[in-house]
Amino acid sequence: MKAPVAALIAAMAWTGSALAAGCPRTGTLGTSRILGVDAATTPQVGLKNFPQTLPLGDHEVVLTFDDGPWPPTTPLVLAALARECVRATFFLIGKPASEHPELVRRIAAEGHTIGHHTWLHRSLKQIKPSETTEEIDRGIAAVEMALHGKATTVPSTPFFRFPGFESTPATLELLRSRGIVVFGTDLWASDWDSMTPEEELKLITDRLEIAGRGIILFHDPKARTATMLPAFLRYLRDNHYRVVHLVPASPGVHFSGAH
Repeated sequence: MKAPVAALIAAMAWTGSALAAGCPRTGTLGTSRILGVDAATTPQVGLKNFPQTLPLGDHEVVLTFDDGPWPPTTPLVLAALARECVRATFFLIGKPASEHPELVRRIAAEGHTIGHHTWLHRSLKQIKPSETTEEIDRGIAAVEMALHGKATTVPSTPFFRFPGFESTPATLELLRSRGIVVFGTDLWASDWDSMTPEEELKLITDRLEIAGRGIILFHDPKARTATMLPAFLRYLRDNHYRVVHLVPASPGVHFSGAH
């Protein structure tokens, strides 16, 4: 691992530890621990899509958001997370990331983990195989440019989620060969469907009550999700759920204990 990446991981681990040690506001949900994830041990995670998921305990959840950044709603999501001292993972689309780099940098500056979600959110099952690598790499490069001012196809955070979870054997192998973790999910809020924030809150809390733990998928560009999120975070706090923050694990090192 290159030194700057290792330094970034160390910094993220410290930030998460400091956060978990105490939020400046009492009575908040907070972030309970950091979990280091790498492709060597968990190349593909999420029970909706793969045979295995992350090693989460009962009442532990990972919050993930897809399809941003989107200026009308992503700041509302960030504000809700900040109020509760919660860290999440955002899987960003390359084109809006290139259009709103300041929002990409804000997500990172507030301590969240940034993963990748292609350039245009096209289904990698539906486009020509010759275009899939470009769709992946252009998305990564755009996010890296927004974050670090360098359009590299080597992601500083090697986390990826397929649009619509639509992978192919070839794209899965490509990401595996590059050491990039592929995220599915364990449960979702179905926030792509038309519903009120109240309906979304009931749907996701009912599903979480059954599952008891897991990776949760939301979409930060959805206004209903941005509106619902403060109530959902209160639900997690009041029902004794614990939020786990994901970071890339350096070789041989996993930040998986409680802090």
